[in-house]
Amino acid sequence: MDKLPISNISAGNSTMDRRSFLERSGYQHLDQEDLRVLIPVVLGIICVLGFTGNVTAIGVLITNARKGKLSIVNALILNLMLADGLVLAFAVPFKAAAYSRATWTLGLFVCKTCDWFLHSCMAAKSFTVAIMGKACYRYVSNPTKQVSIRLKTILVVLLFAWLLACVVPIPQWLFATLQREAGEVICVQSVPPDAHDFMSVYVKVYPLVAYCTPLSFALLYFWKAYGRCQRRSSKTQNLRTQIRSRKLTLMLFSLTVAMAILWLPHWVSWVWLRHAFETDGIFPPVIFTLSAQLLMFSISLINPLIVLALSEEFREGYIDLWRRLTLRKQPAKQKPGPHTATAPKSPTPRPETSAHLPPHQSEEKPEKETNQSPGQQESPSNKDGIVLPDVEQFWHERESGSQSHENDPVPWEHQDPTEGKQ
Repeated sequence: MDKLPISNISAGNSTMDRRSFLERSGYQHLDQEDLRVLIPVVLGIICVLGFTGNVTAIGVLITNARKGKLSIVNALILNLMLADGLVLAFAVPFKAAAYSRATWTLGLFVCKTCDWFLHSCMAAKSFTVAIMGKACYRYVSNPTKQVSIRLKTILVVLLFAWLLACVVPIPQWLFATLQREAGEVICVQSVPPDAHDFMSVYVKVYPLVAYCTPLSFALLYFWKAYGRCQRRSSKTQNLRTQIRSRKLTLMLFSLTVAMAILWLPHWVSWVWLRHAFETDGIFPPVIFTLSAQLLMFSISLINPLIVLALSEEFREGYIDLWRRLTLRKQPAKQKPGPHTATAPKSPTPRPETSAHLPPHQSEEKPEKETNQSPGQQESPSNKDGIVLPDVEQFWHERESGSQSHENDPVPWEHQDPTEGKQ
């Protein structure tokens, strides 16, 4: 899990042994061989499935933005999916690699930035959810106002959230270092004696800033927004708007509740571990600490599933994106014409009648017939390739010469010029 703070490097042998055991069981060093295999496998599954879902959701959001469906709520959902994708792409693989080895082999840079980057992304998600709650309440109060929000305003809001999220966990980066213990290199947080008071305050304030306050703020505004959605209106247009607002509020509220529940065990373990080290009390069990870590990473897997299950707009976007990806791989299908092999053909004349056809009629190329206009084509079929019974009978009788004088519509074609009769 997170690295254990070390305030006194020159402690006694008993304290060193206890701290060494806690570091191995609490962060990256697992003594049990089955856990060294099981934990990286579970993290790998979460990484692959979650990254695929978040990339697909980002693609749907970008496609909707190009169609002109840009709003502050969609931009915040895009930022949430982006933070999830960064966690799964950069933090989870390094965690899995650290759990699978008995010593730290990833270098000083990864040791200093891994936890800082993970906490920055999680804090960015927390601040994004808080802003999302306020934006959802404004949308429910007056949906027409959201259309007037400019892209510059959205970018400023997202930039402020990320800057604040990167600043809050800076101590995770400052005090991280590599130490050699019992012939092995471990990644720990070595807090200097003069910074011990600061870290004691930071351990209590940081969970409030990164977890409790933003999520409480978001849940409060989601509750107020849902209360406004329950008020019925007499106009049909307002009823449709209320139904849409209710579905949006339910989706965002579900994202916030899932994040709060799945992230809570991590913060319990984080505070418990540091409080136990300061007071020399009981430390959290290893299984609880590892389970809290897995639950925190599973948030990035569950978020796109919640959006897909509760948003009709996203479901339509997923289907449209899937169709685009699959249709590009298949060759374009041509519409069957009257002269293609798939179109129904008129019955071929008997051999004795087809032998008397003019040479130019039998040698005519299909390309010339397709280039003619529908009015110029002498074909017994219509534009869909369907043969009409009356037209087929007319052409058959005309080619075979079996028409009578009374029913012959073109008697002049059968007259003998010398005799002047048919």
